[in-house]
Amino acid sequence: MTRRVLPGHVGFIPDGNRRWAAGRGLPRQSGYQAGIQPGLALYEMCKSRGIPEVSVFGFTQDNTKRPSEQIRAFRAACVAFAAEIARRGAALLVVGDDGSAQFPDELRPFRTRQGQGIKVNFLVNYHWEWDLAGLAQGQLRSQEVSRLDLIVRWGGGRRLSGFLPVQSVYADFFVVDQHWPDFRPEHFEEALAWFKEQDQTLGG
Repeated sequence: MTRRVLPGHVGFIPDGNRRWAAGRGLPRQSGYQAGIQPGLALYEMCKSRGIPEVSVFGFTQDNTKRPSEQIRAFRAACVAFAAEIARRGAALLVVGDDGSAQFPDELRPFRTRQGQGIKVNFLVNYHWEWDLAGLAQGQLRSQEVSRLDLIVRWGGGRRLSGFLPVQSVYADFFVVDQHWPDFRPEHFEEALAWFKEQDQTLGG
């Protein structure tokens, strides 16, 4: 039985933004802006704990079926988050379909990894079928992203929602019931403490 002290790669699914806004009588799209500061706080926590790689769900191609005001809001929030973590020294790679008009032009320079700090893989206009379609040319379109050790999802959902299906194959999955804009540092600390108690067998 192998115990792990710290995950080498953590994935984050920051869900519940619209429900958070609706619960406060706000327009649903306002929840995305409210998720930026939690994302920056979580990034700093990972950096301070020495976690070398993280992957973050921004938005999926399925999300672009939502109302136009919501699409504009989550695209803007993704651009703002990416710009700030790049400024703070992240080694940022944006993974997603940049052949689509829904991909923000501001993030195109990050389709190749930029920076030297903690690796951040940011999924923007991502879809698992788009990712796997790269195998027809010999490799995943997310081939620079390593295997995940731990995935943390906010908002109470118990599903991957297409999040990096190949890299997630042996990841432990921790659920936080609170909505993402209600992020507290204790959420991640609890996930890390739980992770230490899990066995790593990788099927063996």
